[in-house]
Amino acid sequence: MNSFYGKIVTTWLCLIIPLTALGQQENMALVKGGEFIPLYGVDSATVKVNSFLMDVYPVTNAEYRQFVIDHPKWRKSKALKLFADKSYLADWENDSTFNKDYLPNAPITSVSWFAAKSYCECQGKRLPTVDEWEYAAMADETTADARTKENYNKYILSWYETSNTIKNPIGSTFKNYWGIYDLHGAAWEWTLDFNSVLISGESRKDVDKDSDLFCGSAAVGASDLMNYAAFMRYAFRGSIKARYSIKNLGFRCIQDVNTNQ
Repeated sequence: MNSFYGKIVTTWLCLIIPLTALGQQENMALVKGGEFIPLYGVDSATVKVNSFLMDVYPVTNAEYRQFVIDHPKWRKSKALKLFADKSYLADWENDSTFNKDYLPNAPITSVSWFAAKSYCECQGKRLPTVDEWEYAAMADETTADARTKENYNKYILSWYETSNTIKNPIGSTFKNYWGIYDLHGAAWEWTLDFNSVLISGESRKDVDKDSDLFCGSAAVGASDLMNYAAFMRYAFRGSIKARYSIKNLGFRCIQDVNTNQ
């Protein structure tokens, strides 16, 4: 039912031809596939991630403004409450003007999962899965997997304690191993299956993932509590719903590539 519902939403919300059918790999970085052990809980296991292209920067206020102009159904005054709560674009002055305190090249926030998903699909892209996002985000400037580095985790945790980072321009943080900026230190980011890992009982691979997109789930049992930064991300994802529009929550898009790249 949810899969069918999702297809209707996508058809209704997006043009048949993507907005950027040409040059859609511009400002994207290749993340080469591999295997890693994510923070799921007691059933954690090695996960394979295929190669993908990820936006170098999160989607900006200016880019999202153009999207709502081109797609009126996602304007502040017209977005259906079923797909976006009352906080959707709450700080915007009107349908086409974002808050004067926000820079055009700062990350867009206060958008729902439905809105972010539609934006990416209209670019011929999609939201990253939790595994893809975490795989790209575990890199620091020089290492593909920097999770065991104390200073790296301290940096991430210090960001969680810093306010108003969403007002900074994109590219304000470090360029990671893959050539991607702002995965940490700017805005939190939506993922395609944002809280599907926060389940109890059987492994998430054996459950209906779509049902997890619309309600919070059980608390995660961290398999590596020393990686507290990742624990906080999984806990945050498990506390939200797809229609929520949160002030410090933005997004970026990815594209699939051949696995032999």
